[in-house]
Amino acid sequence: MYESKLKNEAADELFKAILALKDEEECYRFFEDVCTISEVGSIAQRWEVARLLNAGLTYSAIAEKTGASTATVSRVGKCLHYGANGYRLVLNRLKGQERP
Repeated sequence: MYESKLKNEAADELFKAILALKDEEECYRFFEDVCTISEVGSIAQRWEVARLLNAGLTYSAIAEKTGASTATVSRVGKCLHYGANGYRLVLNRLKGQERP
């Protein structure tokens, strides 16, 4: 079983709340209330970086395309290879489900 460094009662409750969301609209509503626009933007940017790294783009191409710093691209890359496998889990789960 995976032991998270983030695990605590408040995080458990947050993740239960996220898992209760039913669709994209509910996600927008919840995250607009719980996060700042900047926080959601940062998370979305890191997710886009992970997707592009997974697709094989170079760090410099990803930085140019997303506006992320090379430090952010590098940090996401380290998580993809040495992290908790969260990015990889979701990337694999969504594989083949991309919208046209």
